[in-house]
Amino acid sequence: MTRYEVWAPAAAERVEVEVDGARHPLAREAARPGWWQGTAPAGDYAFRLDGGPPLPDPRSPRQPHGPDGPSRAVDHAAFRWSQPAPPGRPLPGAVLYELHVGTFTAAGTFAAAAERLDHLVELGVDFVELLPVCPFPGKHGWGYDGVSLWAVHEPYGGPEGLKRFVDAAHRKGLGVVLDVVHNHLGPSGNYLPAYGPYFTDRHHTPWGSAVNLDAPGSDEVRAYLIGSALAWLRDYRIDGLRLDAVHALADDRAVHFLEELATEVDRLAVATNRPLFLIAESDLNSPRTTTPREAGGQGLAAQWSDDFHHALHTALTGESGGYYGDFARAPIAAVARALTRGFFHDGTWSSFRGRSHGRPFPPAGGHRLLGYLQTHDQVGNRALGDRLSANLSPGRLACGAALVLGSPFTPMLFMGEEWGATTPWQYFTDHTDPGLAEAVRQGRRREFAEHGWQAEEVPDPQAPATVLRSVLDWTEPRRDPHAALLAWYRTLIRLRRDRPELTDPDLAAVRVEFDEAARQLVVHRGPYRVAVNLAGSAAALPLGAAGREVVAAFGSCTLDGATARLGAESVAIVRV
Repeated sequence: MTRYEVWAPAAAERVEVEVDGARHPLAREAARPGWWQGTAPAGDYAFRLDGGPPLPDPRSPRQPHGPDGPSRAVDHAAFRWSQPAPPGRPLPGAVLYELHVGTFTAAGTFAAAAERLDHLVELGVDFVELLPVCPFPGKHGWGYDGVSLWAVHEPYGGPEGLKRFVDAAHRKGLGVVLDVVHNHLGPSGNYLPAYGPYFTDRHHTPWGSAVNLDAPGSDEVRAYLIGSALAWLRDYRIDGLRLDAVHALADDRAVHFLEELATEVDRLAVATNRPLFLIAESDLNSPRTTTPREAGGQGLAAQWSDDFHHALHTALTGESGGYYGDFARAPIAAVARALTRGFFHDGTWSSFRGRSHGRPFPPAGGHRLLGYLQTHDQVGNRALGDRLSANLSPGRLACGAALVLGSPFTPMLFMGEEWGATTPWQYFTDHTDPGLAEAVRQGRRREFAEHGWQAEEVPDPQAPATVLRSVLDWTEPRRDPHAALLAWYRTLIRLRRDRPELTDPDLAAVRVEFDEAARQLVVHRGPYRVAVNLAGSAAALPLGAAGREVVAAFGSCTLDGATARLGAESVAIVRV
């Protein structure tokens, strides 16, 4: 017999577990209000509340028939790991690589992704960051409409597939970070409201009612989310979690949910003797997110830095629409400010928001900010999902890479970026509900119609061709100009590892000399200079001291005393 339990305070009279078609009553637990428990045979199961329809387990470890079907238990102890314990490594000094399982390879599975891990080892990255893998409707999707927060999307390979991927990555010396979504659940397959107050109207988010982190019943909701997070780290040996849009985690309690989660993750790290960590995506520009708890912060290891991305994107492309407008007036200066201050908006006026935004970031903690040239968000949320490589020369792409990998931040790459992939990464879904599918299709078109796009120009998220276009072409890295750019990324990552001055996270030690009109800048990193010429003609860049050696260059570079002479759209790492 198997013990079943579920938190279902919404059930007034009875709760039953249905196993392979047979119903078995559960009893209320006196010690835990709202909890029901009992025993029944093992098998695929679902819960029925007050005689209602069968519902999947909120804590389901597996959904073999999709988000709407019955749940199935997973014996985590039965998996045979190839190592007695995962190696583990801390986040500071690392390089991350963001990867979407469904489009990283044509097969779109964990097994197929594992076959490409040698590419990442040769590239030199330290962590693979997987986009969300919780179950979602259909086969294809970004994963941000996931439900069943303890389970793994079956088309990717299910629970065992994820474990095999993590095991393979660890054998090759790669850590694994998993993107998790706590701020909302997808619109299809979310049965949590039937069980109890998982959501509240006290706060509202872009997805509707907020996850209940501070209203009545929120103790159990917080425990549900924390339990899910710890399960990824414990049962799947994930090394760290990236938390989606934490600014949408509305919580008025004295101890914020993020602080409580970070505390529990640190406890698990001690218990397992592994350096586990949390990374936040946040739009707040608040250093409190990564400030240690002992100093009044929430204690997360790092947070994404969209300011650095926006400044760099604007400098490379000249785009000025939307949030890029804040950076477009002086984009080279914006890059310099982000490199030396962490946040561009650290209490400054934001024309995009119509108010001042952010507060100063502690200069010693540059490693607590992730720096990146491209991400799934910044590519996929464009109308055509076009990467920078669709519009920029290899030289400009190389300049951007050098500024990311020569920065005081923790660098992150988006899959395919390292060879200038020409495949787009578009927004795609596979909703099985025709009404929801049409609503998503029309909503996407309306969104971009406001920016001048015609409906027929915006890819249909539900069309199979949209996801097929987004799959990486693995023949590209073997031919130019892709091969040359890939070699450049490998060189930059190797230099970052071999030259500790290039990983120094102290923002106060970074100095940037720039010329806005000439479109050039020189980043001072100890005895090294990252000299960047974004102009369409050759230029002479002052190094501040006599150049001794061109350590690496993309494009032409010669030294003339304290001057580096760079060709058009060229970049060099120079030792003085």
